[in-house]
Amino acid sequence: MADEKAGELELDNSGKKKKMIIIIIAVVVLLGGGAGGYFMFMGGDDTSQPDPSSALDSNNESGETTTTKTDANAKLGSALYVPMPRPFRFNVPGATRDRFVEIRVQLLVRSGANEENAKMHIPLIESILLGVFSRANADDLATSAGKTSLKQQSLAAVQQTMKEVEGNETVEKVLFTGFVMQ
Repeated sequence: MADEKAGELELDNSGKKKKMIIIIIAVVVLLGGGAGGYFMFMGGDDTSQPDPSSALDSNNESGETTTTKTDANAKLGSALYVPMPRPFRFNVPGATRDRFVEIRVQLLVRSGANEENAKMHIPLIESILLGVFSRANADDLATSAGKTSLKQQSLAAVQQTMKEVEGNETVEKVLFTGFVMQ
């Protein structure tokens, strides 16, 4: 009888050991997979970009560096985006029928001061944009050229008004982040 109990204890202990080993292996595999996934998705890109200050002009024999586009953007400041709080919803006339249009707009500005000016004058900018949008034609808005023209008209109107109000253009671009026409 003592031999039978000893045999059961050995089977019990070996079963617990096997379970423990399986659990440990599973944890190690999960941790390894998680670490591999982290390094795969979050690791830095190995592609190195040339230093803009080391770019030489082909006509420049003295070895002076030239100003690049990235240097010009650095002087302007980083791009900041000011979203309009509500989408613009309006009807536009068309040749065959009127259309309903919804446009979501964001403004590209280049400095914190311009961002604050744009935010402060959002009601004025909304009014200007709505005036420009209301002059649009559904047939023109159906084409990409018509949408581009509407963006340019919007930008010109906003910049002119901001120049009158704030003394500078404030807004660099008017961006359509959503455009629906039904």
